[in-house]
Amino acid sequence: MRKVAAFLCTVVLLISVCAVPAMAIDAGERRVTIGADLTEEQVDGIYSDFGLSRGDVTEIKVTNDEEREYLEGLVSESKIGRVALSCTYIMTLDKGEGLSVSTNKINWCTEDMYKNALTTAGITDASVMVSAPREVSGTAALTGIYKAYEDITGEKLDAVAKQVGAEELVVTGDLADAIGSVDAAQIVNQLKEILDQAATMSDDEVRQEIRNIGKQYGQELTDSQVEQLLSLVRSMQGLDADELQKRLESLQNTYNTANNVGNFFSDLGKKVSDFFKSVGDFFSNIFGGK
Repeated sequence: MRKVAAFLCTVVLLISVCAVPAMAIDAGERRVTIGADLTEEQVDGIYSDFGLSRGDVTEIKVTNDEEREYLEGLVSESKIGRVALSCTYIMTLDKGEGLSVSTNKINWCTEDMYKNALTTAGITDASVMVSAPREVSGTAALTGIYKAYEDITGEKLDAVAKQVGAEELVVTGDLADAIGSVDAAQIVNQLKEILDQAATMSDDEVRQEIRNIGKQYGQELTDSQVEQLLSLVRSMQGLDADELQKRLESLQNTYNTANNVGNFFSDLGKKVSDFFKSVGDFFSNIFGGK
């Protein structure tokens, strides 16, 4: 009987453990991160940029040392600087809503660059705003977003994924300087899709694949650009390729939805324009005949 009782207790324990649901992130959770070197006046300006009042949202400080944790060695000193000025606002969204990013006074990182890097790091379904008191590159804002998201979830993002996300942001930015941000982001995203194949390919084979992808966008990549992208591909191989692919598909769905909305309004605008043109032609024919 004792053995039976012990067995039943074990079964009950296992059922209770398995019944514990996976951690879910509630939509609407918000955080603001403020660069540690802003003046009080500048902080007020940032809150105004975000459309918030100080005290509305949990505030987190981010230092330059924390920014350097992911960026040192990846970007020039001029882009990191010695002070923390970038600020971020993040609000979690319902699962499947994707990422939206807007920027203010950010002169190097684009919205798509942030989206791609955050997706790689494991951040999905969130609305993000990035701002600064004056024009800055925006690279350091990534640290603030990481810190805010971890504070919301109560869990650390994968350390490798965060580092690769930072590397992706920098490599995409360098490439964007030469060929444009849209092509740069698309090339990097396409490289993510071949990670499984790249794992069994030699460096020379990956280099050739990188050049082939570049040509699809009408770009003849330089040796230096190819080497940067090769390094990024090898770094990404340390991530879960299947999980990364799922995130990439989610991000692509967001892009497609945005494009469909854009096409709808474009078509609507053309129809409205054609309507008023037809009205103008109608009156022109009436009065022009007199």
